[in-house]
Amino acid sequence: MIVYESHYGFSTDGDGTVVDISEAARRAVEESGVTSGQMTAIVPGSTAGITTIEYEPGLLRDLPELFERIIPSGVTYGHDATWGDGNGFSHLRAAIIGPSITVPISGGGLVLGTWQQIVFLEFDNRARNRTVHFNVVGQ
Repeated sequence: MIVYESHYGFSTDGDGTVVDISEAARRAVEESGVTSGQMTAIVPGSTAGITTIEYEPGLLRDLPELFERIIPSGVTYGHDATWGDGNGFSHLRAAIIGPSITVPISGGGLVLGTWQQIVFLEFDNRARNRTVHFNVVGQ
């Protein structure tokens, strides 16, 4: 059994930033030597998420608009009253998506659809430096 860890660091502009991390995930799998197993990507923190989408201009506009409709940024949340940082909406959006994703590995590659990419979603209301951690396990 092989266990391999790596990370990918980058900066964001704040709420609405979507980063395609598929290539970094593929690189982690390739470097690991695992041909059958799974890769987990996780972002430490409570104001970001990881999921999959088709990384194309329309969805890059649609996704932030969706979050604004279901969890508006212009509303005061209990978290804001507690900390005064105005990012209660960020925590709620991140809670819906979650901080990680696990993708199977088969034949030495990630099992993803043709138009499916792994993406990092920045929900915080300010620019951030982020690190996604990859854990690859298998044979």
